[in-house]
Amino acid sequence: MTQLDGKHALVTGGGSGVGLSIVQALTEAGASVTVTGRNQDALDAAAASSPRISAVPCDVTDPAAVDRLFAAVEADHRGADIVVANAGTAESVPFGKLTLPAWNAMIDVNLTGVFLTMQAGLAGMKDKGWGRIVTIASTAGLKGYGYVSAYCAAKHGVVGLTRAVAVEVAGSGITVNAVCPGYTNTPMLDRTIDNIMEKTGRSRDEAARTLLRANPTGRFIEPEEVAQSVLWLCGPHSGSVTGQALSISGGEI
Repeated sequence: MTQLDGKHALVTGGGSGVGLSIVQALTEAGASVTVTGRNQDALDAAAASSPRISAVPCDVTDPAAVDRLFAAVEADHRGADIVVANAGTAESVPFGKLTLPAWNAMIDVNLTGVFLTMQAGLAGMKDKGWGRIVTIASTAGLKGYGYVSAYCAAKHGVVGLTRAVAVEVAGSGITVNAVCPGYTNTPMLDRTIDNIMEKTGRSRDEAARTLLRANPTGRFIEPEEVAQSVLWLCGPHSGSVTGQALSISGGEI
């Protein structure tokens, strides 16, 4: 018997990168998983990798779509015991050139999407008297980074939201925690490096070294390291851990 046998998890943004690693870790620990996101091909590939993974497309910024997602999970799996709010994206622009539409887009995906996911997930957990909610924030939710002010604002909001909800549900059997990775080896990191190369003319190695300067270990975080942290927060020995923002950053924070 593995630690999450009989549990069902929902992971947003789970078709690639950190989200996919979380899906795989939860599945290997015995959970069944609903993976969701906007890229149907990526979702189908994830679902094809294990009979315990099912795919439901969803835009987490759309309240009606989130309601349909959780209704499907309730109908097919009697609800989600574990909800991992992972969906997010980042764009780099100087603050003085940040437009209101770009600001709203960053807040919608990275903060409002987490709010909608958490609220829908909690509704089903309260009746069960047990649940695990994990938000995937960022070290950008714990400190400031230049040129990603909207992303930082959204991720700080995720950490604050996580801490506030954790207090509200403390003692109910439900824990709510944030995981805050530093720069992680994912397609989003590749896009960040490409952007630095385009804007500065630096080589890929030079651009990567620019991002690594803040990390005392001198390397990027691996998606599996983030996934294992999520797995621990969802497991049987973390019931006293709630309202925390766990930095996975090689000592940066």
